[in-house]
Amino acid sequence: MTTPFTNRLSRESSPYLRQHAHNPVDWFPWGDEALERARQLDRPIFLSIGYSACHWCHVMEHESFENEEIAQILNEHFVSIKVDREERPDLDQIYMASVQMLTGSGGWPMTVFLTPELKPFTGGTYFPPDDRYGRPGFKRLLLHIAEVWQTRRAEVEEAAEQITGHLRDIGRLELEEGALDDTPLRLALSGLERAFDTRHGGFGQAPKFPHPMDLRLLLRCWKRYDDPQALEMVRVSLDHMARGGIYDHLGGGFARYSTDERWFAPHFEKMLYDNALLAPCYLEMYQATGEPFYREIAEETLNWVLREMTSPEGPFYSTLDADSEGEEGKFYVWTAEEIERILGKDEADLFNAVYGVEPEGNWEHGNNILHCVKTFAQYAQLNSTTEADLRTRLDAARRKLFEARARRVWPGLDDKVLTSWNGLTIGALAQAARVLDRRDYADAAVRAADFLLTRMRTSPLSQSGGEGSGVRGLLLRTWSAGHEPKLNAYLEDYSFLLDGLVSLYEATFEPRWIVSALELADATIDQFWDSKDGGFFYTGRAHESLIARGKDPHDNAIPSGNSMAVTALLRLVKLTGRTDLQEKAEATLRLYRGLLSAHPLAAGQMLLALDFYLGPVQEIALVGNPADADTRRVLRLLAAAYQPHRVLAMKSSHDDKTESLLPLLAGKSSQGPVTVYVCQNFTCQAPLIGVEAVEAGLKT
Repeated sequence: MTTPFTNRLSRESSPYLRQHAHNPVDWFPWGDEALERARQLDRPIFLSIGYSACHWCHVMEHESFENEEIAQILNEHFVSIKVDREERPDLDQIYMASVQMLTGSGGWPMTVFLTPELKPFTGGTYFPPDDRYGRPGFKRLLLHIAEVWQTRRAEVEEAAEQITGHLRDIGRLELEEGALDDTPLRLALSGLERAFDTRHGGFGQAPKFPHPMDLRLLLRCWKRYDDPQALEMVRVSLDHMARGGIYDHLGGGFARYSTDERWFAPHFEKMLYDNALLAPCYLEMYQATGEPFYREIAEETLNWVLREMTSPEGPFYSTLDADSEGEEGKFYVWTAEEIERILGKDEADLFNAVYGVEPEGNWEHGNNILHCVKTFAQYAQLNSTTEADLRTRLDAARRKLFEARARRVWPGLDDKVLTSWNGLTIGALAQAARVLDRRDYADAAVRAADFLLTRMRTSPLSQSGGEGSGVRGLLLRTWSAGHEPKLNAYLEDYSFLLDGLVSLYEATFEPRWIVSALELADATIDQFWDSKDGGFFYTGRAHESLIARGKDPHDNAIPSGNSMAVTALLRLVKLTGRTDLQEKAEATLRLYRGLLSAHPLAAGQMLLALDFYLGPVQEIALVGNPADADTRRVLRLLAAAYQPHRVLAMKSSHDDKTESLLPLLAGKSSQGPVTVYVCQNFTCQAPLIGVEAVEAGLKT
C-alpha cells in the first residue's frame, strides 16, 4: 500500500528516523535547516527523541504521528524534529535531564518543547493521543502549548532560561581532597550486598537490569578481599540470568531487561551493548571458577553477535527490535503444540520439562517463554539419564526449533553501526579470543577495528597537539550501508574504542593496535580534556555548540565515557610508560573521588578503574615464538587465571622493533623456548624460563 506522505526523514541513515518518513508530520532531522526554520518562523520546536527498538516509541508513532489531525496541529504551530537517541546521545543527555527536572522521571519516547534558541520549557515522555492512563492527551497538550506560546511568551522564556541554567550545572563535580584508597570499593560492596536479591540474583526490584559493571566489580572485590559472599552474589545473578527468559536459549544473547524480578519475562529487544558488556562477566566468572557453564554462555552470546549482528563490512549492528508483526516477543515465544509438532512427542516432553513449557502457556495468549529453573545435571537426574545424553538430545531439539524460528517474520534490525558500541564489542571479542583461545573471535574484532579506524573518521589519525590540530583524525559516530559515516564522535566513542584496542593488542600482540591506541588517546585528550577542572567533556572541541557542555559522571546502561577513558588510559600506561596519560587518568579519578564515596553504585566502571589503579598491577612481558607449542601453552596458562590487575605484552625472540613502543619489552630477551618476565612498575623479577617455571612462578 502506498502512502500519500513522505517527509525529509526518508533520506536519513537512521532506521528509527526512516520509520517516520511517511508520517504526515512535517518532520526535520536535527540540523541547520530545522533550527533556522524555527528562528525564522519564531515557532517553538517540538523535539521527539527515541530509538528503533523502543516499543512505546512505535505506539506513539501509530497513535499520534500517523494521525492527520495531530500532524496538522504540529505542522501549523511547531517545527518538529525527530532524533535517534543512539545517534545523538549528546542531545538525549541534555534534554532527558530537562525532562527529569520537570517531571521527576524520564524515558522514551521523549517529548520536549524548546524555544528557537534550543532552551527547553516543558516536556514529558509518552503521551496518548487523547486523555487516558491518567495522562493528558497529546492533541490537547499541543493546542495548550501553542496558545501559551502566543499569549504568555515571557513566562515561557523565563522558565526556559531557568531550566537551561540548571542544565549547565548538571554533572559538574567538585574536587575533594583526600587519598585515592579503597574506601569507595568497600562502600560499593556494602551497598551491593544491601541491594542484592538473594533469591533471584541481581539488584533491586522489577524491572530488573543486569548491572554488568557491578557484577564485574563484585568479582574484583572477591579477588581483593577474599570475600566469598561477593563471588556468591555474582554466581547467583549470572546463573539466574542465563537460565531465565531474559536469555535466548535457542540463539544466544540477552534481552535488555526483565519486566519481573526473577528474570522470566524479558523486554524482548536485544541490544549490542548489553551483550558486549555481559559476555566479559561470564568470561571472568569462567576464569574465577573454571565452570564450563559460564564459558558456554559467553560463547553463545558472542556467536549470536557474529551470526546475526555483524555486517558484511565487518562492524556490528545495533539492535534487534522487541516486536515482530506488531507484537512484542512474537518471534521468541512458543506454544506447546508448535514444539510437539516440530520435535515429536517424546523429545518435546523432555524439552518442555527442561525449558518450562506448559500446555496452556506460561505467558500471554497461551504462549511460552523458554527458561530453566534447574541445572542440566539436575534435569538429567530427574529424567534418569546422564547429563551428556540429556545435552545431546537438547542440543538436537534446540537446533530444530532454532531453524523453525528462523522461518518466522524476524524482528526489525537497526543496522546502523555506532563506534562506541562497536568498541565495547571489539573489547569483548578480544577478551574472549584470549581467554578461550578462539582465533575466530580475534579475527572478527580485527575486522571491526580496521573498519572503524579506516572508515569511521574524517582523515587518518595524527598526533594531536597544537591549536587547531583537532580538525584532523576525528572519529565519526555512526554509519549504515548506503550512507556515508557522519556526526562527530563523543567521548564514549573514543574511550570505548580505545579500551577495545588495548584488549585487541593483548589478544593478537600486533603492535599496530598500540600505535592506534596511543594516537586515539592523544586525540581524546586534545578534543575532550577539561584543562580547568580536569576530567573529560562529553563532546569535543570540534562539536557543534549546544546549550550545555557537560560531563557524564554516572554510568547508565553503558559505562560513562570518563570512567572508560580512565580504564583505558591506565591499562595503556602500564604497557607504554606514558606518564602524561597517567596524570590525566589520576586527575580524573581524583575529580570523581567525592562521587565515588557518596554514591559508589552510580559509577561502577570508575570503581573498576580505581581497583586497577590501586593494583598492584602485574606487568607480564613474554618473549617467544607465537607459533611454538610452549609459547601457546604459556599464553593459555596466563589466560586461564582470573587476574584483573594484569597487562600482557609479547615479542618474538628476534623482534626488537617494539621496544621503543612498549618499554615493558625493553631489554627483554629469550633465554629458552619461552621466557616470561613478571614486573611491577617496570621493575622485573628474575625471568621464568620454560613452561614449568612459568607455571610454578605464577602460582606464587
